[in-house]
Parts: sequence; C-alpha cells; structure tokens
Amino acid sequence: MEVTWWGHATATVEDSGVRVLTDPLFVRRLAHLRRRRGALPPPEAARADLVLVSHLHADHLHPASLARLAPGTSLVVPRGAMAAVPGLRRVAAARGLRVVELRAGEECRAGAVTVRAVRAAHDGRRLPCGPRRVPALGYVVHGRARTYFAGDTGLFEELAEEVGPCDVALLPVGGWGPFLGPGHLDARRAAQAAARLAPSCAVPVHYGTYWPIGLDAVRPHEFHAPGLEFERHMKLMAPQVTVHRLGHGESVRPKAGR
Repeated sequence: MEVTWWGHATATVEDSGVRVLTDPLFVRRLAHLRRRRGALPPPEAARADLVLVSHLHADHLHPASLARLAPGTSLVVPRGAMAAVPGLRRVAAARGLRVVELRAGEECRAGAVTVRAVRAAHDGRRLPCGPRRVPALGYVVHGRARTYFAGDTGLFEELAEEVGPCDVALLPVGGWGPFLGPGHLDARRAAQAAARLAPSCAVPVHYGTYWPIGLDAVRPHEFHAPGLEFERHMKLMAPQVTVHRLGHGESVRPKAGR
C-alpha cells in the first residue's frame, strides 16, 4: 500500500494492485492561480485504474487534466456532475471514460478495491454559481487498508460516523488563498478531524501548491505553514497518529490494516 502526493488535492493511492487517483490537477496555471511550488506531476501521475473527483470546483474537477487519462479509465464523480459540467461530458465522451456517479453512502468496485462515497461539508457547486447543486463528497478506499480521502470539507459532528474506521486519512489542511472560507479544514481543524477519526496515519494535502497571482506577499504563512502547523497540532491532539508530511511527488508506504 503506497500513497504519493502530487500537490494540492491530487494523490495516488495504490492498494491491492489498484491505482486510485484523486482530484487530478496537472497544470501550471488555473485562472488566477499559479503553481508556486513543486514540479508538475510527470505523465505517470495520470496512470490510474480509478479516478475520484470529490466536487465540482475547478481545482478539483478539471476537464483538461482528466483528458490526460488513458481511454477507458473509470471515473467516479458526485451524482449530478455529468449534467452540471458540460466540459466533463465532452472529455468523458472523447476519452471513453467510464463514469460512475455516486451519492453519499453508495459504493463501487475496482478490482480488489471498494470505494464508498461519504458526505462532505462543503459547497460543491460549479462556480461562479452553477444552477445545479451537486453535493461534495469524500471517499473511503477499502483494499488491504482503509484510506479516507476528504476532498474539501469542514468539520462536522458526524464525520467519524460517516467515514467509519480508517487506517490512512488524506486531510486538507489549507487552501489556495490567504483566507479560508466556510466548509474547509485549516491545520487545527484537520487535527481535530484526525483525532476523531483515529487513523493509524495521516497525510496533509491541499496546501502549499497553488496561490493567486500577485498575492505572494499576502499572508504567506497560509501558503508555507499549514503542513508544519498540522504536525504541531497533531502532537497535541492526536499523538498516537503518525503524520507523513510529504513533499510534492514524494511517496510513503503506511502500514496496511491494523
């Protein structure tokens, strides 16, 4: 079992011979955002058996990045995404992607791995204001290990109950701008989430990659510090959980199972 972080919310989880890719974003620039740290993921990052998209925001559902997937790749999206995002429909048709739409609580399989969609506390509409409200999701990937990919979410009371037992938690600890709005985890709230989930290990993601053009000097600690801050809070709130703070393109092999 291996986890590789490519930057932002993009990671590869290899479990039981299945490669699962999360929220692929493979560009240097996205609208007003530019990639400030970490090389662009290599072509191998787009190699996957199953791709998970957590919600419809452009930094998580990026059609041009999905166009790099091999023809026939399976793609899991929140139910309603195909109707809400014309670009997704076009890419899926052009690349022959096998699209599965899930609601929270529903499952699908890929080889020896089961994926279960779980609720996320986040406004997952396609911005600026899409007419279709498509709920954001997280996912639990269950093979030899149980890996929770949170996507984007705020902290909510039923989080641990929704996710259930997990061995590895990929948790967002920051964002792409100086301020986090509602429906997000910062380093402290991510540590609170980890304390409730009680995984064997946690990997901080969704920070230190993209930043608005021209705002390099505005609250730069919000770009650089969330990973370290998450580690600090974890030592206080959940010292029993091992934190793997990865660099861009780095991998870790957590203990599989308990």
